[in-house]
Amino acid sequence: MDILMPTANRVPDDLQHLLPLTPAVFFILFALADGEKHGYAIMQSVSRISNDQFRMGPGTLYSTIQRLLDLDLIEETEGVGGQSDHEDRRRYYKLTRTGKAILAADISRMESVVRLARDKKLVPKTSE
Repeated sequence: MDILMPTANRVPDDLQHLLPLTPAVFFILFALADGEKHGYAIMQSVSRISNDQFRMGPGTLYSTIQRLLDLDLIEETEGVGGQSDHEDRRRYYKLTRTGKAILAADISRMESVVRLARDKKLVPKTSE
């Protein structure tokens, strides 16, 4: 049993090769962690949560979304509240259980790296 990751968040062996996540994959999954969003909202959320340090254009966004759909890390939904509007051409996406697990695994990996950096006094310790 892995001490850093509970079994409920276990990443399937066939997806281990995705770790560590690329910045585009990480930020898209992270943006979807608080609920479903359409593509443009994902792009805005990524810009906001990264403090404008990471931006992606539509090509990167939608090719990465397609890859995440193919890997079953996200899934397409009918839209916020489950209501599909025929006038609204936006596609909405949400995390799958596997998507949440791989995001949690990458965050745990980053936490370990930050702990090591603090132990080596490369970054200041935060008061908790």
